[in-house]
Amino acid sequence: MNQTAKIQEKSWHEKDGIIYFSVVSNGTTGEEWIVRLEGKGYNVSPYAKQLLRSDDFEPTNGATTEVAVLPGSLWSDDTARTTKNVRREAKTRKFTKLNAEVACLIREQFSDEDLAAMGLWWIVVMHTPIEDSDGYPALLGVFRHGGREGAEGLPEL
Repeated sequence: MNQTAKIQEKSWHEKDGIIYFSVVSNGTTGEEWIVRLEGKGYNVSPYAKQLLRSDDFEPTNGATTEVAVLPGSLWSDDTARTTKNVRREAKTRKFTKLNAEVACLIREQFSDEDLAAMGLWWIVVMHTPIEDSDGYPALLGVFRHGGREGAEGLPEL
């Protein structure tokens, strides 16, 4: 290996099957996130845009959020991996509800290659649901390219 090559340090770690990392908010509004992420080549779905443009999307500035990604393998199958069950497990582990902006911060911080290195196709952020234009509560998620299979109906960033 070339000694002048810069080695990028991982910004996440795994313990007992759970992936941990932190993100820091920067005051970016929902509309600004749309422009920023699309400018970096990410797909921001029409549903995600609805949520980001909602009055319920409330950005913060300078808030550090510790994120724990619970693996899908904690549940017996896809039918058991529901929002209700994920929230119950998070509560048992004393994890707190996230701000919706965390989805944008994750998408900006981690590339598809990073998600692959974590062994993830997608991360659904367990924030307070934001109603879409049809009045249904929705959550934002970060999806690796090609990772939408089995995740229909979830807004993607």
